[in-house]
Amino acid sequence: MQWPALFTPTPPSFATLPAFGLDISDTSLKYIRLTGTEAGQRKLAQWGSITIPNGVLKRGQVLEPQQLVAVLKEFKEKTDAEYIRVSLPEERAYLFETELKRNTPLKEMRGLLEFRLAENVPIPARDVYFDYTVLPLANTDDRVVKVAVTAYAKETIETYYEACIAAKLRPVAFEVEAQAMARSVIANDTAGAAMLVDFGKTRTGIGIVYNNTLLYTSTIDIGGDQLSAALRKQLGDTPEHELTTLKNTEGLVHGATSSAVHDALITTISVIKDELATRMQYWHLRTGAEEKRRLQKIILCGGSANLKGLPAYLTEATGLKTMRGNVWENTFSLDEQVPPIDRRHSLGYATAVGLALQSSV
Repeated sequence: MQWPALFTPTPPSFATLPAFGLDISDTSLKYIRLTGTEAGQRKLAQWGSITIPNGVLKRGQVLEPQQLVAVLKEFKEKTDAEYIRVSLPEERAYLFETELKRNTPLKEMRGLLEFRLAENVPIPARDVYFDYTVLPLANTDDRVVKVAVTAYAKETIETYYEACIAAKLRPVAFEVEAQAMARSVIANDTAGAAMLVDFGKTRTGIGIVYNNTLLYTSTIDIGGDQLSAALRKQLGDTPEHELTTLKNTEGLVHGATSSAVHDALITTISVIKDELATRMQYWHLRTGAEEKRRLQKIILCGGSANLKGLPAYLTEATGLKTMRGNVWENTFSLDEQVPPIDRRHSLGYATAVGLALQSSV
């Protein structure tokens, strides 16, 4: 949670335990462990990726719990991990904002918010786990505070929890993947709103973050696999590693030698662009005349964000400055350290880095 100045709770001791950041997606498990508690001291201690077989998870739902346990056991054997912070799928999250009176005692907040669940979450409150963030006050004379609430079905969290326990791992916390990603790529002192686009292998996650707090998520069922399929239609049966090279070296650049690649990719990318524009329009309508909440930029993460020409294309198409994220933004200075993960591969570790950062603050 993040608290405004009028709330100063002491975090429980378990929340500060050193832990791995564990990003579990439909296709892979990525992990990061950091040492050090300050930006000048932090170092990347352990990192890696383990493939999750097809059919174990689908859109964040665990279909084969025992196979997920096997993947987690493999992770434990490789790392000797004990404590972990785990990402939860955006597809399964319910996010909403509400208001409470400014002088509401902390001990009463959770009870009041539980009553609001019925209005915003299509699951009975008894079947929901939720957490909340009190947003910073806009003005000192505000009579209300805005609260961002994140909720999950108990079944979702308990399935992940039980898999971790079966693998003899101890989950310290669970967190929406987009919130963890924001912690890694958005500078701590950044104000205003940004759109995070996690362009992955099988889907594209969208998160909108305002003053470092996640307020909106959505998912598009298009990812790097669809780009590969489009290229194969144009170029014939081609190994995946060659297609990845074409995407990263030619991509959306329309030149004499790359027009075939551009033409194969542009239709799929245009669909993603239209979906982003729809989410932008919704966000701006939802926030009304609040200029401070208007989106200022798009930050790209995920392995497929390496597509050449993608930032320039989205900048031109949406009118928002678009850039690839620096997943080490709040971890350490790249002027002082050269991490063992190169820039291209690091984009796939943004969520794991953000989770690990919670154990080094």
